[in-house]
Parts: sequence; structure tokens; C-alpha cells
Amino acid sequence: MVGVPRQRRWRADDVPELSGRTAVITGANSGIGFEAAKVLAGRGVTVVLACRNPVKAQAAVDRIRAVAPEADLSTLEMDLNSLASVRKAADELLAKHSVIDLLINNAGVIMLPHGQTEDGFEQHFGINHLAHFAFTGLVLNAVLAAEAGRVVTVGSNGHRMGKLDFDDLAFTQGYKPLRGYGRSKLANLLFAYELQRRLEAAGVPARSLAAHPGGANTDAGGFAGSAGKQQIKKVIDYIPNPIVHSAHKGALPILRAAVDPSTKGGEYYGPSGLLKMTGRPVVVSSNAASRDPKTAQRLWELSETLTGVTYPL
Repeated sequence: MVGVPRQRRWRADDVPELSGRTAVITGANSGIGFEAAKVLAGRGVTVVLACRNPVKAQAAVDRIRAVAPEADLSTLEMDLNSLASVRKAADELLAKHSVIDLLINNAGVIMLPHGQTEDGFEQHFGINHLAHFAFTGLVLNAVLAAEAGRVVTVGSNGHRMGKLDFDDLAFTQGYKPLRGYGRSKLANLLFAYELQRRLEAAGVPARSLAAHPGGANTDAGGFAGSAGKQQIKKVIDYIPNPIVHSAHKGALPILRAAVDPSTKGGEYYGPSGLLKMTGRPVVVSSNAASRDPKTAQRLWELSETLTGVTYPL
């Protein structure tokens, strides 16, 4: 009996030569963002590392240039904890780049104690969702100016534990760090899918996709500080090896969503293996809540109100 041939594993080697393209990656100084930046820079992409800490961003640039001396790299200071910083960064970016082929919304935080951003939003929701919503809207015209621009929003398996409460987005009731994180990752997927619907309705060739790294062993924690990072390390150390893989492998679903010509708008990429934590990057499913267009529309309209950013679609 002749079966269907197994799909060949998609690897970093499958990223084509992309000279002349420009990519912007938030949180690219470490983890999967850094790995994605390194691969793209090695394929001729002009890569902008949008990071909170300019010293760490420059150190990441230096590490990439050590293995790819001809890489075209620059840094952009942006603190997702502040919408003022996001607006300033968007202005600086557009002053230098009128065309953005790839926007990878990767930066994020996890396991934060309850607290607020500079603008008064619950931290996970404000940093992981609202800041990226604002940044994408502010630079979207440059993405639309590309021949086939893409926006890739990084999600997480954690979206399955998220639940949006529009009456308590500040999460004043029943807050737990992982619940806050799950809510923000659910919002990321609702945003990615709704952006694709709006791009299609506008009749433009740009695409919005989502991807998640699975159980990538990274320096997660963002603003959590040493205590939060120690908690995350304890969790990672406890997890059995079969569902944890390297940051490089965790970056592959993001890279595939960003550059594979066979992808379609609205797809979600992640690892293929056990619990969708490790394995080759393939199209994966997300829960029903993330696919609800009515919730997505409500979140979109609220996000425009909260950020003051209206999309040019």
C-alpha cells in the first residue's frame, strides 16, 4: 500500500534569499526574536531590532554580525510599556523605512505580578496586545507599501487558558499571572485573525498570520525581574525534555509564517509534536474563542479607543 508521502521538515535552510526586503522584529535582542533576526539577516534581509533596552539590542546586533559580517542591521528603541514610546518608535522607523515587508510582533512578557503599564493598562494586556496593536496600526501603511507585506503576531498555547472580560480588562478580580498572560495571548490571536479579515475586505495583498514557538527554552519573563524569571526557570526545569526545545527551533514557526510562499493569511503556525510543544513548524489550530469574529471586532474597536490608533483600512 502506497501512503501519502510525509511532508518534508521545514527548516531554517528553507528561508530563501530575501535581499532588498526589510523586516522589523520586536523583542529581537534575545530568544526566538533574536533567532529569527539572525536567520533573516543571513538571507540578506534588512532587519530592524525593535527593543526596550538599546544596549542589549546593540549587543544582539554584534552577535549576529559575528556570524554574518555583511548583515544589514539596525536598532530601534521601543518600550511597549509606554504608548508614547511606541508612537515615537513608529515615527523614527517610518522616517527611515517607507516600506516594511515583514513585521513580526514578537516581544512579550509573562508571569508578571498584577500591575499597570505607564498608560494604566494591566501589564500583560497592555504590553503583549495593546502596544503591538498600536505599533502595527501606526506603521501599517509601510507594510501595505510592500509588494506582499506580512504581519506575524506571536501567540502561545497559553491562549487556551485566556478569557476576555470586557467589564474588567484591568483584571482587578481573580488575577493570576498565567491568567493575565493567557488573556493577552488570546487577544493576540483575535487581533491577528481580525487584521486578516480587514485586509481581505480592503482588497490589499498584505497578509496577517500568527505563530507560536511551543516550548521554547528562552529567557522569558520580560519585565518580571529576577523573582519572576526564577519562577519561570523552575517551571521549565520541571517540564520533561520531550516538550521543550531550543529557541532556534521555537523560531521556525515564526519564520515559516513570515517567509514561506505557500502560507495563507489567517493561518496559525506552531510545532507539530507532542502537545504542540516541539516538532516541525506546521499549520496548527487555535481554540474557538480566538476565532470568534464578534469578540474580535469588539476587541478591535476597544483597542482603537484605548490606544487612540485607527487603522488605515
